[in-house]
Amino acid sequence: MNLSKELSTRQESARHAAAKDYTEYFSFSRKSSTVVILIAILVVIGYFIWWLNIPFIEDIFTAGTITLIMALGFQLFMGNSGVLNWSYVGYVGIGAFASAIFSMTPSFKAMQIPTMYPFLVNLHLPFPVALVAGAMVAMIVAALVAWPLMRLSDAVGAITQFALLIVINVLLSQWSQITNGPRTFTLGGTRLTSLWVALGVAVLVIIIVYYFKESSLGLKLRATRDDRYAARSSGINFVAVRYYAYVVSAFIGGLAGGLYSHYILSITAASFYMGELFMILSMLVIGGSMSVSGAFFGTLFVTLMRQFLRQAENFLTRSGFEASGSTEIVVAVLMIIFLVWQADGITGGEELTWEKIKRRLPNGKKSREKVSKNVKQEEKA
Repeated sequence: MNLSKELSTRQESARHAAAKDYTEYFSFSRKSSTVVILIAILVVIGYFIWWLNIPFIEDIFTAGTITLIMALGFQLFMGNSGVLNWSYVGYVGIGAFASAIFSMTPSFKAMQIPTMYPFLVNLHLPFPVALVAGAMVAMIVAALVAWPLMRLSDAVGAITQFALLIVINVLLSQWSQITNGPRTFTLGGTRLTSLWVALGVAVLVIIIVYYFKESSLGLKLRATRDDRYAARSSGINFVAVRYYAYVVSAFIGGLAGGLYSHYILSITAASFYMGELFMILSMLVIGGSMSVSGAFFGTLFVTLMRQFLRQAENFLTRSGFEASGSTEIVVAVLMIIFLVWQADGITGGEELTWEKIKRRLPNGKKSREKVSKNVKQEEKA
């Protein structure tokens, strides 16, 4: 009896020693380590590219960072609710047009769109305020239409969201007094979305999306994803939690749209339709839609792959081969492969934490082997 008790005490001490070994290098919690790692990777890459001072690479990074913000906003609702939000890219477009109108000078708006409503022509806001105001417009639109839609799930919910995307796109492409109709909407002036602006907003969005996921609201939303009937029986109002997530997702999408319009300086309603949605969806599928880390690494992977494929496509076209559209074909085939053989994406639906990195390091492996060996020796004794 005493021997068994002593053995149990030794095993418990060994486990505590192993746990201390894994946490001695970092004092921050498991939850915070994911945020720190993702932000550190993004900032290091951004600083290195800024240090290189190559405009072409800076443009790729800035555009990729804006796309990362879009993917994170998309993941916030889709990844936690399990509902494919087709309408999301429509809110990106609303934020893009709204922030552009808010930031443009009255004289340029009058010249660009002579039929624009007078109260919009005279409205002029600084870029940061216009950016937030555009995101607020997207959020308000989402708040007005979302409540009845949040009751729907599965195929019905997806079809309804797709129908809403069509409505938004038609309004953006035909409302001449606001968006210049089907014609190109030009902002004029200089590019206001720089590398550091996009990077700063991306850092803020990573924090918001991750801690939303880890909050009680995010936990309730994932409960409705796994089994909405069991969640309802537990007292969770699944319509309300979906609604809040949907509205926050629309705000982040509108913010990304504002950054995009002030980066590209020339937009149309077609910029925020199926092509953009396909790109964002491919990033979540390949990276893993269930985690913020999946959205992050999926965006990184797809952005680099698309740049490589575009260069290869241009080379083949110049060589006399018709290769237009091959980039989209390759991405689509890769999505199919992941959905069939690796449905949880690159990250397996899990977050990247320091503990997981530490386990893969040589010291971590040696420590685990040492603890396991000590426990076995004590059991034999």
